[in-house]
Amino acid sequence: AIAGYNRMGSFDKNILTVIDFTKPSTEKRLFVIDLKLKKILFISYVAHGRNSGEKYATSFSNREGSFKSSLGFYKTENTYYGKNGYSLVLDGLERGINDKAKERAIVMHGAAYADPSTIRSCGRLGRSLGCPALPLAVSKKIIDTIKGGTLLYIHGDDKTYASLSTFIKQDEAQKDRADI
Repeated sequence: AIAGYNRMGSFDKNILTVIDFTKPSTEKRLFVIDLKLKKILFISYVAHGRNSGEKYATSFSNREGSFKSSLGFYKTENTYYGKNGYSLVLDGLERGINDKAKERAIVMHGAAYADPSTIRSCGRLGRSLGCPALPLAVSKKIIDTIKGGTLLYIHGDDKTYASLSTFIKQDEAQKDRADI
């Protein structure tokens, strides 16, 4: 995530958000980091797409109607009030991986099914149609902190992403050179 942040140039506010979909939805797996202050601002639960998996997100897609989450780097944009309430537009920055986020209406928003109380009744968080959905109690604070041009990185255990992402490929090439 840091390598991608450094490679992509300037972003507003020195904020980096990381979602770690290698963790189960029963654990907090969203981290908002202030890189300038070297401080974690938020750690939260976050839901994944309904067709990405049950407790773990294991399958990802950039395809309309897949109801799966997409991995990779996003730039945060503006907020609006829609059918899911206060929401944040996400611009997918990786061609063929998440660049259809806007046409798929993949946004960050709050949702009752993302509340940790759901874990007690279902054994996992509820799932979205592909959006990273946050607990309602923290969604507005997190969205207001990261809106307007910050970098969001969604990480998952997916070989296809690793082989397609130019950011990951560059990291692997740098590691290979360092090993020589």
